[in-house]
Amino acid sequence: MAKKKRNKYIDRELSWLSFNERVLQEAADTRVPLLMRIRFLAIFSSNRDEFFRVRVASLRRVVDVYKKAKISLGFNPRKILKQIHQTVVRQQKRFENIFREIQKELGNHNIYLVNELELTKKQGQKVREYFHDKVRPYIVPLMISEMDEFPRLRDGYIYLGVVLSKKGNPSDRKYAVLEMPSDRLSRFFVFERSENRTYVILLDNVIRYCLNDLFFVRGYDQCTAYTIKVTKDAEMDFDNDVSKSFLELVEIAVKRRRLGNPVRFIYDQQIDVGLLNFIIQKLELSQEDNIIAGGRYHNFKDFMNFPLLGPESLFPEKHKPVKHYIIDPVKSLFALLKQQDVMLHLPYHSFNPIIDFLREAAIDPQVKTIKATLYRLAKHSNIINALVNARKNGKEVIVVIELQARFDEAANIKWAGVLQDAGVRVIHGQPGIKIHSKLLLVERKEGTNIVRYASVGTGNFNESTAKLYCDDHLLTSHKGITKDISKVFEQIETSMLKTYKHLLVSPHTMQSGLIKQIDKEIDNAKAGKKAFIIAKMNSLNEEQMINKFYEASQAGVQIWLIIRGICCLVPGLKGVSENIQAISIVDKFLEHSRIYYFANGGKDKCYIASADLLDRNLHRRIEVACPIYDRKILHDLKMILLMQLKDNMKARWLNHPNGNVYKNDDRAPLRAQDAIYNYFKKKEYTDTI
Repeated sequence: MAKKKRNKYIDRELSWLSFNERVLQEAADTRVPLLMRIRFLAIFSSNRDEFFRVRVASLRRVVDVYKKAKISLGFNPRKILKQIHQTVVRQQKRFENIFREIQKELGNHNIYLVNELELTKKQGQKVREYFHDKVRPYIVPLMISEMDEFPRLRDGYIYLGVVLSKKGNPSDRKYAVLEMPSDRLSRFFVFERSENRTYVILLDNVIRYCLNDLFFVRGYDQCTAYTIKVTKDAEMDFDNDVSKSFLELVEIAVKRRRLGNPVRFIYDQQIDVGLLNFIIQKLELSQEDNIIAGGRYHNFKDFMNFPLLGPESLFPEKHKPVKHYIIDPVKSLFALLKQQDVMLHLPYHSFNPIIDFLREAAIDPQVKTIKATLYRLAKHSNIINALVNARKNGKEVIVVIELQARFDEAANIKWAGVLQDAGVRVIHGQPGIKIHSKLLLVERKEGTNIVRYASVGTGNFNESTAKLYCDDHLLTSHKGITKDISKVFEQIETSMLKTYKHLLVSPHTMQSGLIKQIDKEIDNAKAGKKAFIIAKMNSLNEEQMINKFYEASQAGVQIWLIIRGICCLVPGLKGVSENIQAISIVDKFLEHSRIYYFANGGKDKCYIASADLLDRNLHRRIEVACPIYDRKILHDLKMILLMQLKDNMKARWLNHPNGNVYKNDDRAPLRAQDAIYNYFKKKEYTDTI
C-alpha cells in the first residue's frame, strides 16, 4: 500500500488541539503527583474554553462572511471546524476516563469525591446546613418556561437546567435555570473527615441535593438538574466613533463582548430531551454552534483550586527559587549593572529583583524618568505600586499599558485609572496593533550625563505568573541596547518609525532581522562551515519563516525547534525538512521564553524576544528581540536550550505521524526543568548535544 504523502504545513487550529492533548497527557501520567494531575485537567479545560472563544469564533466569522473562504496555508474553514468538533469530542471522552481514574486513585488515599446520591443521612444533614447557610442566598432560579424572553446566559458560567414535574401528573412540567455561584463560593465543600476518610462534594451536587428546598413553593415534588454552559465569541468589535478616546472604545467593546454569539453549547449527556430542545430553540442554536454532549460537570478549570488533601506526596511539587549568584538584595542594582549585565531565569530565579529595580529607581534622587510597557499584571501588582510611588517621589513616569490584552482588558482599564490618578502619564495603543514588548527603562542623572538602565524580557511583569512561567529578563546598562529601548518608547509615543542598531522590533525589523541571521547560517552551511539554529518559542505559524527554515534545512543547516504550542512546520520531510527536529515540552512550569540562537560562524549569537513566530507577533504587534552580548549569560542560555533538547521524560516529538509521541532514548533519564534548576544551583552541565 502506497504511503500517504504528508503535507508541508499543519493547520494552526489542529496543531493547537494537539498541544492541549499534551496537557491531557500530563493529567494521565501516573508519575505526576495526583493533585497536580487534577490541575492539568483544569488547565486543559481552561485552554479549551479560550480556544472556542477565540479561534473557533474566528473560524465561524470567516465561514459566515465567505462561503468558500480559505484560511492561511490553504485550508477550508468548514472542514477545519468539522475536524475540530471530532477532535474535541474524542478528547472529551479521554478527559472523562482520566478523571474517573483519578477519582479511583483519590479513593485509594481515602479521599472521596461523592455526589448527592451517595450521601448518608448524617452527611446529607451537613450538606443541607451548608446549603441554607452559605449557598441559598446566592441562588435566584429563573422559570424559563414561563418567560416571554429567554434570559441571557453569561459566557463561560455554569448553569443548572432544572426540570420540575409531579409524580401524579408527569405531563405537568416546568423548566428553570439557575446560575452556579462558583465565582463567590468554592466549588468544593469538604464536609466530613472521620475514620481517616475525607469527603468532598461539588457545589453543583450540593444544589442538586437541595433542589426541593428551592422549588417547594411551586408544588412540584420531582426536581432534576443538568449542567449546561454557553461559550461565546470573545472578539471585540470597535466603533469608528472619532469623538471617543481609545480607552472609551475599549470599554464599550468589553461590554459588548457579553452579547457575543454562541460558539459552543455543552450539556450533560443525560439531560432531559425536552429541556435540551427547549433551550436549543430559545438560544437559536444550530449544529454549527458546536452543540456537544459532555459529562456531568463543566468548568473544570475550577479544579485548579481543588483542596490540598491527603499526604504531601499527592501535592504539586514545591519550588523554591534559587538565589541569583550575582545579585545582593541589600546592594544597589544600578551599581551592579554599571559593571555587568544580569539575567533572571524565571521561575528558577525570583522575580523580586525586577520589583527591586523599580523600587530603587522610585527612591533614588538621581533618577529622573521611568518608562514601562505593561501587558498583563498580577491581581495585586507590586509593579504598579512601585510606579505610583515613583511618581509620588517626583519622578516622571510614563507607562504604556495595552488595553487590548485579551481577557485582561477590564483589569488594564482599571490599572490605567490607578496610574492616571497618581499623576502617571499613561499611553494606550491603537486598534489593530498591540504593544506586546516587555520593557522597563530608567533614566538617571550621573554628573552631567543621563545614563540609562533597562530590563527587557520574554514575559510579563507579573509576579504571580513569574512563579510558574519559564521566562528570561535581561537587566542591562548597555548604551546601545538602552538607547534603542528609548527609541521604542519614542516610536510608541509619536507613531514615527525609528532605526535600531541592536534591537529587532516588529512589525518592521524583527522578521527581516531573523531572516538575515538564517541566511547567514545558509551561507555558512554551503561554505562547509558549522551552521545550526536552536529556536525556542511558544508557537510557529508564519509562512515565510517556515519556508525559510525549510530552505535552511535543505542547505544543510541543522535546526532544533523547541515549541510548546502551535507548530505548523513539519520536520523530517524528505527533501524538505530532513535537518529539522522539533520537540515540545509540557511539564510543571509553563515554557514561555522565546530564544533564537545561531551558530553565526563560530561566534554564537542569541536573541531573547517577546515574540513568537506567529503572523500576529511579526506583523501586527510591537515586539522586541534583544541580543545577548554578555558571554556568561549567552552560555547559560545555551545550557538551557541543550538541556531541553536532551529531555527524554517530558519532551514529545512535534507533528510526529503517530501524534504526541514521547521523545524516549537510551540516555539516562533527564527532565529538563529539574536539570535547569540544578544547573543554576551547581552549574554542572557540559555544552554538547
